Amino acid sequence: MSAPKADDDAELDKLSAGMGSGAVWVTAAMFPEEVLEYVFSFVEADADRNAISLVCRGWYRIERRCRRRIFIGNCYSVSPEMALRRFPEVRAVVIKGKPHFADFNLVPSDWGGGADAWVESLAEACPQLEELRFKRMVVTDDCLELIGRSFRNFKVLSLVSCEGFSTAGLGYVAANCRNLRELDLLENDIEDNGIHWLSHFPESFTSLTSLNISSLDGEINFSVLERLMISCSKLKTLRLNHSVPLDRLANILCKAPHLVDLGTGRFSADFRLGLFEKLDSSFKACRNLKSLSGFYDAVPAYLPSIYSVCNGLISLNLSYATMRSAELIKLITQCKHLQRLWVMDLIEDAGLEAVASSCKLLDELRVFPIDPYAAEPVSLTERGLVAVSAGCPMLRSVLYFCRQMTNAALITVAMNSPNLTCFRLCIIDPHTPDYLTQQPLDIGFGAVVKTCKNLSRLSLSGLLTDRVFETIGAHAHHVKMLSVAFAGDSDAGLHYILSGCRSLKKLEIRDCPFGDKALLANAAKLETMRSLWMSSCSVSLGACRLLAERMPRLNVEVIDERRGGPLESRPNDCPVEKLYIYRTLAGPRSDMPTCVWTV
Repeated sequence: MSAPKADDDAELDKLSAGMGSGAVWVTAAMFPEEVLEYVFSFVEADADRNAISLVCRGWYRIERRCRRRIFIGNCYSVSPEMALRRFPEVRAVVIKGKPHFADFNLVPSDWGGGADAWVESLAEACPQLEELRFKRMVVTDDCLELIGRSFRNFKVLSLVSCEGFSTAGLGYVAANCRNLRELDLLENDIEDNGIHWLSHFPESFTSLTSLNISSLDGEINFSVLERLMISCSKLKTLRLNHSVPLDRLANILCKAPHLVDLGTGRFSADFRLGLFEKLDSSFKACRNLKSLSGFYDAVPAYLPSIYSVCNGLISLNLSYATMRSAELIKLITQCKHLQRLWVMDLIEDAGLEAVASSCKLLDELRVFPIDPYAAEPVSLTERGLVAVSAGCPMLRSVLYFCRQMTNAALITVAMNSPNLTCFRLCIIDPHTPDYLTQQPLDIGFGAVVKTCKNLSRLSLSGLLTDRVFETIGAHAHHVKMLSVAFAGDSDAGLHYILSGCRSLKKLEIRDCPFGDKALLANAAKLETMRSLWMSSCSVSLGACRLLAERMPRLNVEVIDERRGGPLESRPNDCPVEKLYIYRTLAGPRSDMPTCVWTV
């Protein structure tokens, strides 16, 4: 379910002025508020909920009172108090912290994104809260303890790419959240302080339906885990970490035959026929499995043990499986109904051609590099991507790492997959041209943008000129998130993006010759977006100062990890190392580290 946004509270001024036609108000007045509240509960899309709240004062009050889910795309875009004052009956909250480029180590580790203020405000104002999802935030053990103590009917905790907490904090959650249904710990940096936190779940605990502990580094107490699985008989999702050996997996599966989503843990052991037979029997009993992941250090000899469930799989994540193409082909060709596949580039072109012929329902493909700097790269080229686009007519989303590409291949992919909504191509070496013609990849990416009318997310790479940005600005009407690196000729490229791309919400730019002129000329566009990130570009401090002066509702943050003295003493022509601009209703934040300044 998409979550409505809380950072459009600035529209309140329009409401106070009596926005909305008299005809609409008269029609609305014919229905009791309870009826409208019931009708509004079926409206889920962000834009629709926000549109409802702008019709008239009455609808604003009703929608405010019945909104149960809010989405905060930037934890500094609105204060906790402001968000909770507007939505006092909220039950579920999703909050994102650090910019997306934090995933690529481009954001300082101490940048911010603390969850403390949000958890404290929620604990005070929303004791009815049931769901809390954080992404790229600093969540402390104190936060987790407060969550455990404050929300009497708390059901869902999801922490994705978060840091700052330990297994002690997880122990507080286990001991106190007696109605917990979902605990999702994905790609977090968790300190293991030796506490067996799973044992903190009460003996009588039965409500858990989803447990993801894949990002934990420490050992698991298997007897406690198995006891938990026996008591939580409705468990549907279980994702184990790499410390869980293969022989233990067989025992665990016997305790949870109703699993729908399984992360296998470490799929390796010296081959023993008895273990293979036990594993094979355990998987055959799991008739409801739809999703498999994990496969850390996978031993190919054990893969046939999962063949019995392959035909029912719709999702397969092999992004940690360091198997060669031949083994991957044997496995994937068993998965005739696969809709989502994540895999390393070890699959090579031959493996993707097998995917194209076997997985006709494939909707999402992600191919990750095992080693971007390998002296002898794997045999993965544009050929594999073209094959999947031709063989998988349902394809909607692509993330593809490779070393070479051609305009002809991109044009073919666009023609084969006109319904793409996400296209992220990462050519590993910057400024790589069409390797056959040595021309920029402008025409190829232009074809993707022109042909794929519903594209909402786009990442560019390779040798690109301003020509491709002119095409993007003119045709990428639905792109909401755009990532650009090592591309463009001049400031015109940025101007084309900001003056076009009417749906753009997030723009990420690194190592491009974009600078002051385009930034200032399109300042008004930035207020319609969620954020703009620029690093290693051609922006000056003077332009940032002028932008902040013109646009007071934007936070213009300059990031300088070189720590070259106070920002105030630097001249206007001083280059900016990193720039993060975002719309905010809360004003400048107060928790900035020494490497961050609000201009």
